[in-house]
Amino acid sequence: MSTFLLVHGAWHSGRCWERVVPLLESAGHRVFAPSLTGYGDKAHLLGPEVGLDTHVEDVLKLIHEEDMTEVVLVGHSYAGLVVSSVANEVPERIAHLVYLDAMVPEHGETAVDVQPMTQHLIDLAATSDSAWRVPPLPEMPAPLGLFGVTDPADVAWLRGMLSDQPVRCLVQPVRLDNPAVDAVPRTHIHCVGAEPEGIVRRPVPATQPNGSPARVRELPTGHDCMITMPTDLSDLLLDITLR
Repeated sequence: MSTFLLVHGAWHSGRCWERVVPLLESAGHRVFAPSLTGYGDKAHLLGPEVGLDTHVEDVLKLIHEEDMTEVVLVGHSYAGLVVSSVANEVPERIAHLVYLDAMVPEHGETAVDVQPMTQHLIDLAATSDSAWRVPPLPEMPAPLGLFGVTDPADVAWLRGMLSDQPVRCLVQPVRLDNPAVDAVPRTHIHCVGAEPEGIVRRPVPATQPNGSPARVRELPTGHDCMITMPTDLSDLLLDITLR
C-alpha cells in the first residue's frame, strides 16, 4: 500500500481531486487531498500574508500529523513549487515526486522565474483595489476552456471551487538546498492538449537528479486532467507504485 498526497494548484481546492481519490483508494492505497490555506474549507483564511511558505507548512503539518512515510507526493501546476520545498524538508518520507503539468523549480526560484507570464498576472492585480490577490484565469473558447475544462457542467463545478491566489505565493522562493532530496525519484506528467498563449514548459533533463533516466508521461488533455481524464491519471499514478 502506498500513500498518495495530492496537492492542488493555484486558485483550486482539494475538491478538484474528487474523481481521482476513489480510484486510488479502490486500488488499496491511502489518499490525502487537502485544501491549502485560502481555498476550499480554508477559504476564510485567504489574506495577503498567505504565501508559498504557508502552503509548504500546510503539507508538512499534514505529513507529520498523519505520520506519513513512503509518500507519493503529487503537485499540480503551482504546487510543483510546494511539493519541491516539502520534499526538501522531509526527503526521508517521500517515495516519489510527481510534477503534474507543474512548475519545476530550481533552488531559490519563484513562480515568476519558472513561468514568466505570472508577472503579467501580478501586474494586472496591482492595478486593482486588492493588489495582493490574483483572480483566476478567465474561461476561454474551446479547446482552452477553463484550465482546459470545456464540458459545461464540469466548468460550472470547477468555477465554484476557485479562489483568488495571493501574490505572496508567486514571489516567495523555493528551497531546494538539501542534497538528500536529489535521491527522491520523480515523474513528470504533461497535459499536451491546447495551452493558453504565453505558457512555457521547461524541457525535462535527460536524467533525474538521482542519475536515473527521466520519466515523462503525457495525457492528451488540458491542464486540469484530474477533472477531464481522472481514470487515465490514476492509472499513471498507480503505475508509479509498481516501480
